[in-house]
Amino acid sequence: MSTKREIFLTERPLDEAQAGYLEFLRRLGALDPGPAKNVPVKESCGLVTAAPVFAALSHPHFHAAAMDGFAVRARGTFGATEQNPLRLRVGEEAVPVDTGDVLPEGCDAVIMVEDTHEIQPGVIEITAAVFPYQHVRMMGEDVVATEMLLPANHLIRPVDVGAMIAGGVVTVPVHPQPKVAIIPTGAELVEPGTHLRPGDIIEFNTPMLGEMVHQWGGIPVRYGIVPDDLTALKQEIMRAAAECDIVISNAGVSAGREDFTAAAVRECGSIFIHGVAIKPGKPVVLGEVEKKPFLGIPGYPVSAVLNIELFAKPVIFAKQGRTAPERERINAVLSRRVVSPAGVDEFVRVKLGRIGEKTVATPLGRGAGMLLTLVRADGILRVPRFSEGFEAGSVVTVELLRTRREIEETVVVIGSHDLALDIIANFLRLKFPEAALSSAHVGSLGGLLALKRGEAHLAGTHLLDEETGEYNIPYIHRYLEGVPVVLVNLSYRQQGFIVAPGNPKGISGFADLIREDVLFINRQRGAGTRVLLDYHLRRLGLDPQRVAGYQREEYTHLAVAAAVAGGTADVGLGIKAAAAALGLEFVPVAEERYDLCILKRYWEGKTGDRLRAVLHDAEFQAAVLARGGYDLRDCGRLVYEHG
Repeated sequence: MSTKREIFLTERPLDEAQAGYLEFLRRLGALDPGPAKNVPVKESCGLVTAAPVFAALSHPHFHAAAMDGFAVRARGTFGATEQNPLRLRVGEEAVPVDTGDVLPEGCDAVIMVEDTHEIQPGVIEITAAVFPYQHVRMMGEDVVATEMLLPANHLIRPVDVGAMIAGGVVTVPVHPQPKVAIIPTGAELVEPGTHLRPGDIIEFNTPMLGEMVHQWGGIPVRYGIVPDDLTALKQEIMRAAAECDIVISNAGVSAGREDFTAAAVRECGSIFIHGVAIKPGKPVVLGEVEKKPFLGIPGYPVSAVLNIELFAKPVIFAKQGRTAPERERINAVLSRRVVSPAGVDEFVRVKLGRIGEKTVATPLGRGAGMLLTLVRADGILRVPRFSEGFEAGSVVTVELLRTRREIEETVVVIGSHDLALDIIANFLRLKFPEAALSSAHVGSLGGLLALKRGEAHLAGTHLLDEETGEYNIPYIHRYLEGVPVVLVNLSYRQQGFIVAPGNPKGISGFADLIREDVLFINRQRGAGTRVLLDYHLRRLGLDPQRVAGYQREEYTHLAVAAAVAGGTADVGLGIKAAAAALGLEFVPVAEERYDLCILKRYWEGKTGDRLRAVLHDAEFQAAVLARGGYDLRDCGRLVYEHG
């Protein structure tokens, strides 16, 4: 196996890299669509015209009745009024016609049947004259023979298919759809459905990237997994270049010991750029093989999606004689500070929601391997390379991944994480197909502060007040003075220690957390679970600094459970449902009340109506109870009203 390593050749600015690469390919002729082909018009929707399309026939190709009624000679109706009605003989002076019929010879107008009155069999009476060609579709009214129906480089739509057929066009010249090779690389990759061993990674990038290619009008061609071997990679790249119009290689583009893409392309063709100043996705390889576009993109899924959007999409559209369309952009208020490294254009996934008169953008996780952030994202925020980020409250421009209507119908939840929120989101969509729920996990206290700033419709909260032993209400008084809210119960849930099956470390109480052989995983500051932990540690006189892992934080109960399941922690504090979801053991500590704190104006409007419909739904409650560790005795009940 080859061990040749590669390093970055450049770190070009994004705009320069995009424009330069397209110009590099144009000079090679690599963006030419190729010879046109004729396809039946009925099969042409979604393809792009390679030449202008002209009508072979006029449409309609005869004068036609536009209404049901009687065809007449307009001149013969002049003088007819209500005071002086005119009588016409049917079959001689007035010929019965239906809509679409050929206009009888000698006739130049149609009287609607409802404007006539039968006096006697074979005789009608009219009370108003018609003008020449009234209620008549003239020959060529829609399409005139030889008229240009479509220009070249036009994306054929359903209405275009109809227009061409109406104009007598049978076949249409189109650009061939570019065949795009996608080559997955890496010895760690396995096909979906394979029994997984430690170190295996399911190969899901190429199906995802292939669907993106398909959406842009290309034909994805998925090649087999190539191991980390320079010779094997070169052979597959050359085969793909011989069979396809564009070649994309996935993974192996960085500077590691098993990253061979740049070396392979240099030996098979030429490199234009290796490395672009973007985050994520910096180590992209842009070049050519056999004068065909080549793109080497990183293996991390978010980087792969961003790279194919930025660099492959314009190429695929250019090969069809088109320019890639831009997504709609909107202005939004940033809910949290975004710090970005200077010198790179960073692309941050965000959730969006309409709160009052403003659209609020909440940043999601920024890791290049966090595919679900793309699934959940409503938009992309680009942080310019000469900026170091944006402060909270800044008005920023966001590129939309969903429609404005979807964003306006989204219920924004910021606060404590609970698995029931996902179930609410599902039932909202089932009951109200236009509705959605956006959930950002910043902890209970962070959720209340988001309500205060007007950045959410509601917050999930389970904050225990040490002095009173009461949940949530003291914190509302403390942090939401002057903000009208209601507190609605979602559930009572069991909090406890999440441990490995069999509880191998014998965790039974908070005192066990300071043992030297126990590694803990914590929740972030402001989380209700963190408050509960600190309360019990203080009550027992235990120093948090003696808890190994106290400083290591996660933002959700499932993330805590995943750390225990993965063996990077022995124990974490969380809810029973999270332990059950990953097949872990659970040691109960306390029952806590989890409430939804909702801005009153939304509880009293459409948002509240929808939430009530879900919270009181028997199927919804059954789905929550099936997770384990929940009691819904007060689900949907108004617990407290403030302001």
